[in-house]
Amino acid sequence: MENISADFRAGYAALIGLPNAGKSTLMNSILDIKLSIISPKPQTTRRRVLGILNREKAQAVFLDTPGILKPRYELQKKMMEHVDRALADADVILLIIDAAEKKHPLDINLKEMNKQSKPVLLLLNKIDLMPKQDLLSLIEVYSKFYSFKAVIPLSALKNDGIALLEEELFKLLPFSPPYYPPDILTDQPERFFAAEIIREQIFNMFYQEIPYAVEVVIDEFKERQKGKDFISAIIMVERKTQKGILIGKGGESLKKIGREARKNIKELLGKDVYLELRVKVNEDWRRKDFKLRRLGY
Repeated sequence: MENISADFRAGYAALIGLPNAGKSTLMNSILDIKLSIISPKPQTTRRRVLGILNREKAQAVFLDTPGILKPRYELQKKMMEHVDRALADADVILLIIDAAEKKHPLDINLKEMNKQSKPVLLLLNKIDLMPKQDLLSLIEVYSKFYSFKAVIPLSALKNDGIALLEEELFKLLPFSPPYYPPDILTDQPERFFAAEIIREQIFNMFYQEIPYAVEVVIDEFKERQKGKDFISAIIMVERKTQKGILIGKGGESLKKIGREARKNIKELLGKDVYLELRVKVNEDWRRKDFKLRRLGY
């Protein structure tokens, strides 16, 4: 980190929004690498995921967070604590709205969320799914709603508007040396992303309550100089019936989860892996505080 100029900017940017607004897709698009898992289902992100964007004169540390919701059980309370911590740590707040939605979340209490009056950029995402005339009226509505530093229409999926977002964000970051070395993309270990990739496959393959009742724990992660890395993971569910569904007839469902997850883990690590999956019942883990603490929440 030598020879950092006096006009270098660095800071934290919290990605905040309702479930399925496109926060994780946006962070992946900005960083041009898949760090946060994505699925069409809401509440896919459970923990804060940190991603680092390095430029010649700036470093933005993005905090991807769970979608804002009213907690119904203990896990969701923990998820909202991640949102609160991200807001507290942030130098800039990026509020992401699904612009293509018919109903717009004007009931978000930004003043309450933003108690320290930090600068807020409004990101109107998914503009590729709406007519331009509707977008102009939406910008007008939101401009009256709150004093945003800028309103930026974009499409995270199409990589449209990302350059403008970077430009506006870097203006708001404080003058500071970088927080991380320039070759670091995240502070999370590889085993965290391996667990997330497995969970992503479950979100993509199963419906109703199953994905939400699942947690993945990496039991063993062995890097090998020769041959495949070895990863052993436990998929936890809340009931025996869920275990049966996840395993499937003749173990077919579990094998499919393993096949798809292995491909993505290989892409992440840049080498092939041997992935072992087991399913265990951990009754009511989402609703018990002591169980959630054991799982790192």
